[in-house]
Amino acid sequence: MTDADYAPSPAGWVRDQVAEYESSGGQRANTLGDTGLPVIIVTTRGNKSGKVRKTPLMRVEHGGDYALVASMGGAPKHPVWYYNLKANPDAVVVQDGAEPFAAEVRELSGDERDAWWERAVAAYPPYAEYQTRTDRQIPVFVATRRA
Repeated sequence: MTDADYAPSPAGWVRDQVAEYESSGGQRANTLGDTGLPVIIVTTRGNKSGKVRKTPLMRVEHGGDYALVASMGGAPKHPVWYYNLKANPDAVVVQDGAEPFAAEVRELSGDERDAWWERAVAAYPPYAEYQTRTDRQIPVFVATRRA
């Protein structure tokens, strides 16, 4: 994925956070607002546009893998990036700090999802409240570094 294909988010705060995070090698704009809770930048390919998209997500890391939680604050529908991951699971880059890495992602279910959900709620407690706001089960993906 090249930056020539990058289509910045229409949301100003997302655009600004991604730009600041990337330009500083993850040294700045690396938390969710003033919460102090860390974020990562996830790069996907748009499922309709084919453009490169970048999204800050809560940092939920375990054993070198990362949970990508499609909560959208408990909205009734999935975030757009959920569909990007479903359409292009092999076109994902995760940046946690200075060095981005290519990742493969897969959506979790059953006991594996439950274990990652617990990790996600431990890292970002509002996820538990988000689940109560929606009838959909909030999807959880795991991103694993490509060999």
